[in-house]
Amino acid sequence: MRQTKRKEVKHLDKVDAHPDAHRSTEPDERDILSARQDATHSSMLAEARKSLGLKGRPNAITRSYAARHGKEYLTASWCDMAITYWARRSGNADAVLPGGDRAYTVFHAEDFRKAGAWHAGTTDNVRDAKPGDIVFFDWGTSNSIDAVDHVGVVEKNLGGGRLQTIEANTGNAVRRRVRAAGVIAGFGRPSYDANWTESMVKKLPELAKGARGEHVETLQALLQARSHPDIKLTGRFDDATEKAVRAVQKWGKVHQDGVVGPQTWPVLLRVHT
Repeated sequence: MRQTKRKEVKHLDKVDAHPDAHRSTEPDERDILSARQDATHSSMLAEARKSLGLKGRPNAITRSYAARHGKEYLTASWCDMAITYWARRSGNADAVLPGGDRAYTVFHAEDFRKAGAWHAGTTDNVRDAKPGDIVFFDWGTSNSIDAVDHVGVVEKNLGGGRLQTIEANTGNAVRRRVRAAGVIAGFGRPSYDANWTESMVKKLPELAKGARGEHVETLQALLQARSHPDIKLTGRFDDATEKAVRAVQKWGKVHQDGVVGPQTWPVLLRVHT
């Protein structure tokens, strides 16, 4: 459930409450990230990197949030507004914002807890943090959600309980930081894989008997992977392809019409069993 604007507004003085403490606990590390990342967390990080160096407020991030939620956000603390901005602009809102847009970090962390995607900031847990995780900080060094002061996105796990992050409103700017487990209250893990599959399925065309082309070849390759080795990669949606599609639809418990659309693509992609 989304919190009402009124309920969140009253916490504006508590959002990102310790800007002077937003300094790196260790020197920044600017290692180049591996290009082999999945499409969704990499798009989230790509959007965050575009904001690096942004300073002051109001700015593009606070203006975007204020346009939807009220002018009082134009000059409010903006660390979580940035997470909202990057998630929406990268197409990851459903994954990163399970409770909707957020400016108040405590509510955002609580959203992840309610979704079963919260990991307390113990050293062991922080060692398992991944790029794209949304990391919450408590400068009082507790792991309590109620004490969360600040938020960023994990860019790289440096090992040993240290994370390289991208954070907004750190010294009133968007910067890379290196944070240790001691100040990490916990992190939320967005369901990027599910979000990616949903986005991909929306881009795939509906295919039926008589169709031709590259997408039909993709379909036929997926049918081969679904225990139909007899299907040839011809790029033509023929009788054999339709028969195999109906068999997969029966197995996946979706409508057996021989048409590959939004119900059948997820079955072929092994999203549902």
